Amino acid sequence: MMTESKAKPKAKGTSRASKPRKPATSSKSTPKAGTKARPRASEARPVKLLSGGNPQIAKADGDAPVQAYIAAMPGWKSDVGRWLDALIVRNVPNVRKAVKWNTPLYGIEGQGWFLGFHVFTHYVKVTFFRGTSLRPLPPGTSKDKNTRYLDIREDDGLDEAQVAAWVKQAAALPGWIP
Repeated sequence: MMTESKAKPKAKGTSRASKPRKPATSSKSTPKAGTKARPRASEARPVKLLSGGNPQIAKADGDAPVQAYIAAMPGWKSDVGRWLDALIVRNVPNVRKAVKWNTPLYGIEGQGWFLGFHVFTHYVKVTFFRGTSLRPLPPGTSKDKNTRYLDIREDDGLDEAQVAAWVKQAAALPGWIP
C-alpha cells in the first residue's frame, strides 16, 4: 500500500544560499554556548520571589542587603518592612543588620540576633528569638521554647509603642547565635 507524501515541493528561489544573512555580532555581547551572560552593572536584576512572595536575596551583612530585601517585598508588605526597619533603627541605634536564609536579621555585635522577619502570602512574620522573655508576651507561639512571633496582616492596626517596647527589650537580651 502506498501513502501520499504531505511535503510540498520547494518553490524556486528559496534555497538557503539565496536567503539574506543576519549581520555578525561581536563575541563580547554574545555568551559562548553553555555559559551564562552576566548582567551589566547598569542593568538591575529582578529579585526572584520565593513561595509566599518572600524575596530571594543573597546572604550578606549590612544595611544594603536588608534594604534590597525590603524593596523587593511585594505590595503592602514593603511598607511594613520599611516601617519595621525604621522602628528598629530608631530604638536600637547600634543595631547590626544582615540577610541570611532569605530573612533580614537584626542584632547587637557580640550578642547575636534578636529579631528577624519573613514574608508569607498573607502576612509578614516578625520573629523575636528570645520572645518568651518579653513582657507582655508577643502573641504568636513557636515550636522553639524561646521564640515568639508577631504576624502582621495588611489591615492590622499596629500598636507602634508596644512593638517598639518589644524591640528594645529584645535588643537588651542575649540574642540567637546560629
